[in-house]
Amino acid sequence: MKKALLAGVAFNLLLSGAAFADITIGVAGPMTGQNASFGEQLRIGAEQAVADINKAGGVNGEMLKLSIGDDACDPKQAVAVANQFASQGVSFVAGHFCSGSSIPASQVYSEEGIIEISPASTNPDFTDKRPGPGIYRVCGRDDQQGEVAGNYIAEKFKDGAVAVLDDKSAYGKGLADQTVKFMEAAGKKPALAESYTVGEKDFSSLITKMKQADIKLIYIGGYQTEAGLIARQAKEQGLAAVVMSGDAIVTDEYWAITGDAGEGTLMTFSPDPRKNPQAAPIVAELEKQGKTAEGYVLYTYAAIQTWAEAVKKAGSTEYDAVVKTLDSESIPTVIGDLKFDAKGDVTLPGYVIYEWKNGKYDYLTAEAK
Repeated sequence: MKKALLAGVAFNLLLSGAAFADITIGVAGPMTGQNASFGEQLRIGAEQAVADINKAGGVNGEMLKLSIGDDACDPKQAVAVANQFASQGVSFVAGHFCSGSSIPASQVYSEEGIIEISPASTNPDFTDKRPGPGIYRVCGRDDQQGEVAGNYIAEKFKDGAVAVLDDKSAYGKGLADQTVKFMEAAGKKPALAESYTVGEKDFSSLITKMKQADIKLIYIGGYQTEAGLIARQAKEQGLAAVVMSGDAIVTDEYWAITGDAGEGTLMTFSPDPRKNPQAAPIVAELEKQGKTAEGYVLYTYAAIQTWAEAVKKAGSTEYDAVVKTLDSESIPTVIGDLKFDAKGDVTLPGYVIYEWKNGKYDYLTAEAK
């Protein structure tokens, strides 16, 4: 229905002598709320991508216009944002960040003929159960991330007690479950498994339990705020355990919460795109503007870059034509040459382990490994 309506609008504009001045695309994520630092990453990446594409002449001669949607990592708000984008005639959305937002929003996008490429949603269900062919991601999956973490824990903490915590979210619990799955397959069972609630501030009772169990490693399936509080409070209460988490602590906000207590924190994340030669000019430009290229900034840039290149190759923003191109072409981006598989997952190198030191994260050194 939407495709037919858009075709009718285009025909009427041509009859009246008007022409499209621009193409509206969307970026969606937690622009407010406790995960706003990640929304900021998505916004920075999207704005820079649009600026660079427009500076180079746009897409098929048309300029891009960016609409920003705030879902606050809330599923209901994400659906509202998706419907708002549909009403604006958006052709493409880079988003969302939280898997719990991307999954319900993808239903709207599929029904409305809008292509969605998530820079950051890692829950396997996002693509395993996608409602239509126009749903993709340029990041990895939690089963890949959990395999790396689970195998590392089983090897390095074979004789030490491990606690696995999760925040009950689609992302946090999904990641924790995948990590436990691979830990146990490698012969290591967690000594303690607990859930907490997003927004909790005091983890004293949980830390007491972990001290009693003589926990040596705390694995956290959750976001940076609670993970940071757990790391800080554990150190303050005398629990000398290594903290490990996933890609949701890939933000300077984690260190702002932990301070020195974050030293030695381990995390899984895709190979750092800032180190790619093709990303160097974008990183330099962002730094010149006083902006960050951390975390998912370049993944968002790449999501928009991927769609724009597909539109150029297809010669149109028409949904089926662009989907066909995305499904069949390899597209060069700032994070590497992207090729999607039959599910809409990207065929890029998987996850590696990072370590937080002196307020920054970098690859875990060979000595530490």
